[in-house]
Amino acid sequence: MSGFWNDRRVLVTGGGGFLGGAVLRHLEALVPSSVVAPSSAEVDLRRADAVESMFTDVAPDLVIHLAARVGGIGANMARPSGLYLDNLLMGTFVLDAALRHGTATTVMLGTICSYPKHTPVPFSETSLWHGYPEETNAPYGVAKLAQLTQLQANRDEHGQSAIYLLPTNLYGPGDKFHPSVSHVIPALIKKCVDAVESGANHIDVWGTGSASREFLYVDDAAKGVLLAAEHYDGRDPVNLGTDEEMPIKDLVGIICELVGFDGEVRWDTSKPDGQPRRRVDTSRAREEFGFEAEVPFRDGLQRTIAWYRANRTEAEARAS
Repeated sequence: MSGFWNDRRVLVTGGGGFLGGAVLRHLEALVPSSVVAPSSAEVDLRRADAVESMFTDVAPDLVIHLAARVGGIGANMARPSGLYLDNLLMGTFVLDAALRHGTATTVMLGTICSYPKHTPVPFSETSLWHGYPEETNAPYGVAKLAQLTQLQANRDEHGQSAIYLLPTNLYGPGDKFHPSVSHVIPALIKKCVDAVESGANHIDVWGTGSASREFLYVDDAAKGVLLAAEHYDGRDPVNLGTDEEMPIKDLVGIICELVGFDGEVRWDTSKPDGQPRRRVDTSRAREEFGFEAEVPFRDGLQRTIAWYRANRTEAEARAS
């Protein structure tokens, strides 16, 4: 315990979300002076006046901006305009208010979806501007990346102490399992559990299975966010990941095995694969603030499946 957190008034946006919940759990152990995490019902971050009032009331020393509108490929294809505008407005207003109120430290969360579609693997932070993101999630990715430009401009002109983190695909207990917003791991877990319970002899999966992804357990991501908040103050973006990559076809096989589904997997090749590959270079996070992921992938999956089976109603309730 360094004592860094003891006199900090911390404002967490998106504290009711997947990553937000994990950050709040780990933040509690650090014993900050105070933590405020308003819900979206309490503060609409898409409104400048609401964000201004929040900063006036809380007067935070440290802001962790996790609030976002997110979803899998289907959600990104169905609601590209809403995902673009909501994420752009929330990030813009929070970062601007932090600047004007003289907030000592601001942590902004970006997205792996901001990387160009054909980024060389592993993704280096220097590749962010070398092309356009994969089409199905480009509006969301571009909206989040705009905050990096704003952050760096504010730092250069006004000396704002703000950092930008890029977590790779998150998974773990507390994830969203509603089909309208779920990402690949919760979507596959739900398909397999439903198939086992109904006695179905097959499941349908989008794409070809050839795309690959890197997955980061949500508690590892939360630890990375808090490490960076305490130990990093640079203008360059930083990846958070495991530096391990897995084809979706292999992922499906592991989830089927862990859930106990032994039926047929039918690939719907009329649906998109999304970005062809994802694996990030984690060296900057390791060198700048000592971050390394700890939870083995199969262990994390087992914990996620167990949580879903024990919390079906909660897991499937949230559709936004």
